[in-house]
Amino acid sequence: MKTLLPFVLAALFASPLSAENGEVPASEQLFFSMDEVDLKQFKWKKRPVVVFADSDLDPAFVEQMKLLRERPDELMARDVVVITDTNPEPLSDLRRKLRPRNFMLVLINKEGTVNVRKPFPLDVREVSRSIDKMPIRQREIREEKARAAEG
Repeated sequence: MKTLLPFVLAALFASPLSAENGEVPASEQLFFSMDEVDLKQFKWKKRPVVVFADSDLDPAFVEQMKLLRERPDELMARDVVVITDTNPEPLSDLRRKLRPRNFMLVLINKEGTVNVRKPFPLDVREVSRSIDKMPIRQREIREEKARAAEG
C-alpha cells in the first residue's frame, strides 16, 4: 500500500480536472496547442509563450516543455499561457507571421507584440526575468505591493 500511495497522490495532483465539471477553465489552463486557441483571445489578458518545433520529438522542444512544466506556478503568477505548435504543415497564421526555423521560443507581451525570440530552450527563471522587465508587469508588481500594504 505504501508503494502505491505516491502514485495515487501524483495522479490526483497531476490531474487537470476540477471537481465541478471535469474541465479546467481556460483562464486557469496553462498549456494549449496551436489548434486549440486564437492568439487574439489572450490580448491584454495573458502573456503567450509560443513554442515552435517541427516535431514533438525535437530534443529542444522536449527539453523546453520539461523546463516549463517544472515551475508552472511562476508562469501562472505572471499570466503566462504556453502555446505549442509542432506541425509545420499546413502553416498556421502564427508560423507565417513569426517564421520559425525548426525550434523557436517566442514570448509575446500582453499588448500582442513579440518581446523575446530564442532558437534554444529557456528555463522558467529566464522567461520570468524577461516578463518582469516589461512595463505592464512592472505596473502589476506595484499594484500587488500596494494591495498587500493596504490589507
